[in-house]
Amino acid sequence: MEDYPKPNKRRLKAFAFDPSLSTRLETIMINQLSLEVPWEELEPGPVGEYLEVIDVDPASSAAYPPINLDDPSLLAQGGLAPSEGDPRFHQQMVYAVAMMTIKRFEEALGRRALWSVGRYKEEGTGKRKYEYVQRLRIYPHALREPNAYYSPQKKALLFGYFTVPKSTAGLLPGGTIFTCLSHDVIAHETTHALLDGMHRRFAEPSNPDVLAFHEAFADLVALFQHFSYPEVLRHQLARARGDLASHTLLGELAHEFGQAIGSHGSLRSALGRHDPKSGKWTSITPDPSALSRINQPHERGAILVAAVFGAFLQIYQTRTRDLFRIASMGTGILPPGELHPDLVNRLASEASKTAHHFLRMCIRALDYCPPVDITFGEYLRALITSDKDLFADDKRNYRVAVIDSFRNWGIHPKGIYSLSEESLIWQKPNESELTALQSALGSAEVLRNLCPDWGLSSDRKAVYDQAEHNQEKLQNSLLQPPQYQAVQAMGLTIDENYPRSLSASKTFSGFPALEIHAVRPARRVGSDGEVKTDLVILATQKRKGYFDISTQGTVDSGNTAQDPDFIFRGGCTILVDLETGKVRYIIKKSVLSEERLNAQRQYLLEKFLPSAQKMYFSSSNNQGEEGFAEPFAMLHRHKH
Repeated sequence: MEDYPKPNKRRLKAFAFDPSLSTRLETIMINQLSLEVPWEELEPGPVGEYLEVIDVDPASSAAYPPINLDDPSLLAQGGLAPSEGDPRFHQQMVYAVAMMTIKRFEEALGRRALWSVGRYKEEGTGKRKYEYVQRLRIYPHALREPNAYYSPQKKALLFGYFTVPKSTAGLLPGGTIFTCLSHDVIAHETTHALLDGMHRRFAEPSNPDVLAFHEAFADLVALFQHFSYPEVLRHQLARARGDLASHTLLGELAHEFGQAIGSHGSLRSALGRHDPKSGKWTSITPDPSALSRINQPHERGAILVAAVFGAFLQIYQTRTRDLFRIASMGTGILPPGELHPDLVNRLASEASKTAHHFLRMCIRALDYCPPVDITFGEYLRALITSDKDLFADDKRNYRVAVIDSFRNWGIHPKGIYSLSEESLIWQKPNESELTALQSALGSAEVLRNLCPDWGLSSDRKAVYDQAEHNQEKLQNSLLQPPQYQAVQAMGLTIDENYPRSLSASKTFSGFPALEIHAVRPARRVGSDGEVKTDLVILATQKRKGYFDISTQGTVDSGNTAQDPDFIFRGGCTILVDLETGKVRYIIKKSVLSEERLNAQRQYLLEKFLPSAQKMYFSSSNNQGEEGFAEPFAMLHRHKH
């Protein structure tokens, strides 16, 4: 038998946006794509290394036959043609778009993607246990309602379908909307799962920005993926005469879904909104006071999306200014008529490069975020620091544009008195912190041995096992013997006089519990072609929180023990240069901060309604993991 080389890519057909655009003469030619997903041998489902599509429909008591994408007939034609009525295409669509989204993350981070671990309590001992989750499950027809969400407990994406109301303009009355056929919805929900795999505490609403960040980040990934499809990009740029700040499909999310639930347009837009009375689209103007008024996660997240997308537009306009000058004979005003195809191609190239940089910038910044209680201001610092680390010379002024756009929307970190690049970059550890951490963590050689072999061709289960071993090894090294100063430098504590509201260690008697829940590499290729590798360490501690301040003080002093009203966490992200072994950044949120504890208490009492607390946040769930229940199930539900 001939030994032929395996292909690198698999081509699969998909909708660029959603099915409704294939019924319109203007957009039919751009709404059907052939996606190039990483090649892997698949079982019917499809079931691969990362994903398992399970097509059962509880509402209809149906189980649809799984598609076999390795069938020679489908391989020859790039999968099934887009179809609203064939469940097998629905299976193909969710697989293809989810794999494209995973690919974006792996390229930006330089490592394999892992899903968040499964957590449960061991029978008999009551000890918390963790288990490797190889595949994210995807259910294309899980719900008969206008909803789609990522379930942290089930490690699954659940997509809904629903009937179009009779009064909905632009859609077939009584027709069916399948959220699993929306490119944007699939990318959004997959991003929730990928983000949870990196920062599982970002699903805990400790301040108004946390859930909003989850929503905004998922929207940004979906939006920037629009710019990776050349035909779509050229078509929309030609239609908008090169003006990306105008109303185009590129800046909108889930157009069909939004129409079906009565939004008079897309579900969300980065640049504008439809007036519910007139139905007309109007651009939004940056409002620096919006954050002080808006707390609903989607609406608050839209502010962060607008800030990032606004920076993207500034850079696009800067990169294309010369093209508009040439095309307008120096006036800056284009002549009437259609744009020349050569101009459209050049504009599309600049837009694609800019979006590609911004998407990678947004993803890379996740390794520079604190592991708990994130705020928009801290994400700004992560964006600036991570980009500065990779591109010392900001020749295109990406970072200036980001700072400027965030300022326009009133987003800035606490404790910063200047929005200069130098002020926003995370501060290096001081000498005493550096000495304490170097002593606790060990030499560069020791740290290199802790770095998992996490390349893009590595075995993911082996990566997980190695990381788990290293996490336990590092955790033990901080407590045997006790590294008091190093733990203090991390914003955590193992002091013998620790507040008794901190959970006690079950392994080391007399110490509070300390969890190292990630040890991973961050590999990037700089503008000079040099590969840079950091070791990223995430550590957290949890503390019982009480709405009554006197109860908090009583529990802290150890005079009583009772179930908490909420969980308060501290933690830090440490980035270590693996070449030198030097700690470069300690990004921390102190577990002993009374200011943070009071702020979380006030937010949960005053802003987070009691009904919402039960929906999104609980003291424990049935897997024995304190802190969250199903934060996205109710958050993504829409009525129509």
